[in-house]
Amino acid sequence: MKFEQEKTFASDLGDMEAENFRKFGYEIIDFIADYFENIEKFPVLSQNQPNDLKNALPTSAPEKGEDFGEVLKDVEKLILPAVTHWNHPNFHGLFSTSTSSVGVFGEMLSAAFDMKAMLWRTSPASTELEPVVLDWLRQMMNLPEEFKGIIYDTASISTLHAIAMAREKLNLGIRENGMSGRTDLPLLRVYCSEQTHNSIDKAVILLGLGQKSLVKIPTNERFEMDVEKLREAISDDLSAGHLPICVIPTVGTTSSSSVDNVEKCADICERNNIWLHVDTAYAGSVAIVPEFQHYFRGMNRADSIVTNPHKWLFTPFDLSVLYVKDLDLLKQTFSLVAEYLKVSETVTNQMDYGIQLGRRFRSLKLWFVMRYFGQEGLIARLHEHCRLARLFANWVDDSPDFEMLAPVPFALVCFRACPKNVEDLDALNEKIMNEINASGKAYLSHTKLNGKFTLRLSVGSIRVEERHLRKVWDLLNREIR
Repeated sequence: MKFEQEKTFASDLGDMEAENFRKFGYEIIDFIADYFENIEKFPVLSQNQPNDLKNALPTSAPEKGEDFGEVLKDVEKLILPAVTHWNHPNFHGLFSTSTSSVGVFGEMLSAAFDMKAMLWRTSPASTELEPVVLDWLRQMMNLPEEFKGIIYDTASISTLHAIAMAREKLNLGIRENGMSGRTDLPLLRVYCSEQTHNSIDKAVILLGLGQKSLVKIPTNERFEMDVEKLREAISDDLSAGHLPICVIPTVGTTSSSSVDNVEKCADICERNNIWLHVDTAYAGSVAIVPEFQHYFRGMNRADSIVTNPHKWLFTPFDLSVLYVKDLDLLKQTFSLVAEYLKVSETVTNQMDYGIQLGRRFRSLKLWFVMRYFGQEGLIARLHEHCRLARLFANWVDDSPDFEMLAPVPFALVCFRACPKNVEDLDALNEKIMNEINASGKAYLSHTKLNGKFTLRLSVGSIRVEERHLRKVWDLLNREIR
């Protein structure tokens, strides 16, 4: 992976000349192709120490434009060593994700068009492609026709918008009068499980509800929300004069990929007129696989759903989808039209559906991915990832030196080493993880389940094969000998 070294400088005015843009464009595509082809030669985790890159860079910008060939050489020299390779087939930490080549093409074209999708007239392509692509995905996920989608950057922002909608639906005058200084508002309550992603905490903070409004429901032995405890919490809050506004079950929790009972949560929400928001940011992609549909039972009854194609549908980060049944309520919650944005056309303007004015043309890359792989191709890849995760879990189950710590509904395995005659298993497992990660041969992450230090192995790379899982298994067994 080497860039050409012919010198090319910026002209006095204007952009790079088309001839040079083509030349460097070809080089960059070759570089990316080589990168994907040879990615296994890189250490998964960057071997840099803190501040290595920062200290290697000048403290101020260049006075005169530099040869672009030199800039690209510095990508190899400075940037590449500081990259942790999320696209590596042995990246198994957090939620293993990876982009696809066609997704990269979509990102490139989106950057080239550089449209700001706020008004229809400023971005007809983004405004009209997005609902079509999201309706394709809705059908693939087997969601009812009444769900309409909108693309944000991450699940944190999608969920923030969902909770804001839940609050707006109650007609408490918060949009106009706020919450500060008011004595006529009860304590508003949002419910999730102890295993829910902390973006929920951040959302209630940002919305002014405060962390005291967030009720975290205990989980059972499978790390699923205890629905009876949820029912009790809501009953107690109603008796105390508090106002429940939103329940957030998760299908595919962050720590263990556990599955809350959405059907039972929906029963409670409908009985008490509470907004139901389903967080399936990770696992939502696998809803397109027919044999996994049972995990999503009851999701059709939700008011809103978040899923992230950038997590497990081979789409470059970032692209999060919020599905809502009441698109008019989303608009009512956020629409604010300044004079310079007023238009005469009766059209959809994407600025009306969230806190952002301008949006990136994100749907293009998802459109590329869905068209290139097709439903069958996407399903086959997701099915294979789940097969590989179950295979790894079987190795753990069959070993006297390891144990499973959570079920494996999707493609995340939670386990730990437990060899005999080791007193501090937490310390041992943390040491194993750190040594494997430091080696650069693979990357694992951890959580704590029932107070135990738990290793997490996620399968999600578009490039992963069974041999990569065998490599990690051999590394783990080597570490405990």
